[in-house]
Amino acid sequence: MTSYYSTNRRVPEVDLANALLQGQAGDRGLFMPRPIPTMERELMRRAREMPYPELAAAVLEPYATGTFTRDVLLEICRDAYDFDIPLEQVDGPRHVMRLDQGPTASFKDFAARFMGRALGRLVRERGRELLILTATSGDTGSAIAHAFLGVPGIRAVVLFPIHEVSERQRRQMTTLGDNVTTLALESKFDDCQALVKQAFSDPDLADLNLTSANSINIGRLLPQSVYYIYAAARLADIGGGERVVFSVPSGNFGDLMGGLLAFRSGLPVARFVVATNANDEVPRFLETGRYERIVPSRRCISNAMNVGHPSNLARVVDLYGGQMDEQGVLHEPPQLERMQDDLYGVSIDDDRTRATIIEAYRRHGIVLEPHGAVGWAGLEHFLNRHPELRNAPTVSLETAHPAKFPEEIRALIDLDPPLPPSLQGLDGRREHYEELETDYRAFKDYLIRTYR
Repeated sequence: MTSYYSTNRRVPEVDLANALLQGQAGDRGLFMPRPIPTMERELMRRAREMPYPELAAAVLEPYATGTFTRDVLLEICRDAYDFDIPLEQVDGPRHVMRLDQGPTASFKDFAARFMGRALGRLVRERGRELLILTATSGDTGSAIAHAFLGVPGIRAVVLFPIHEVSERQRRQMTTLGDNVTTLALESKFDDCQALVKQAFSDPDLADLNLTSANSINIGRLLPQSVYYIYAAARLADIGGGERVVFSVPSGNFGDLMGGLLAFRSGLPVARFVVATNANDEVPRFLETGRYERIVPSRRCISNAMNVGHPSNLARVVDLYGGQMDEQGVLHEPPQLERMQDDLYGVSIDDDRTRATIIEAYRRHGIVLEPHGAVGWAGLEHFLNRHPELRNAPTVSLETAHPAKFPEEIRALIDLDPPLPPSLQGLDGRREHYEELETDYRAFKDYLIRTYR
């Protein structure tokens, strides 16, 4: 049976239900599964033909023992995953996996919709209301807001940096109301995230039953492991051990951790390309073994990746035998050579990002948004240095719909991306959000005043 321990290793292990409900461990660490379940060869052989919801339920079942039955997981996944996951062939074995077809046109829908249904079920079973705190640098806020909108017994508060989200990203979360509140801060994503983390460890707020829907919650990572298996099974003989290269645009590193969980469960992966924007603290760490946060984070057009200290790096370090606390202090170094064997770090600046959007459209006819362009540029960088893997199946993750960034796309390739249903009509809706100073005392007072 899988249990969940803290990366800070100072609190008892819990089951999945308690890991979901707590969000962050009591010692400020992040929950990790022990053991990581081994994926059966039979499942890998069948995965190619399995519909996405059935595959998701099968992959998640070992993680959920004692919390959700297979039938319940199947019900949750069928309800959550009612949209396509296109694998677009670009050039020979190179593909783009478009994770932008969900109800908020972002890869965050995969985790948010699972969490909304899972936590809603736990709240009904336990009769315990929850207050969800979430910081967003772009797409998390809208995905969480939509996933939890109207869920009985759950209220959600989303904090976002007012100047670092696109207008359409902002409107997706500020036009909902109901049980969703949005707070705008004159700050960076890291500041918003720090306020959320501090609130979780504040005993004065214990009676509010706080939890997180950020990727600090293990419930965000487990569902994200599934689409790596889905893609690999459709492009390679994973049952026979054929390995795939994945390029992952990375900000808070929850997406990469989903891939690493799939890898550790047995998915044959040749390499993960860890593609960041100019916030290059992790590529530098992978190269040197020295970690230095970027404060304040650098503002880039791939705004959801403007993270100077990724929360999930503590999980990555833990996975490779080290220990990093929530402040980014390494108490025990990870196995760096092993990390370097599995992970290829590369930083893509805005100039290269824009050039990639232009080149991808002119050469291949594909439309990439800034985050997906970072992933594609990272993949090209990797393959230029590792020509021995040019014929391997490769997948670059497209994490948001290009229509979320119309000004940038229009300026670069003179094209207006067609609006998906989730973005239609946004411009005419009334927004509701409050402005809050970037100060923990002010945030704490707001929570007490509003929700106690």
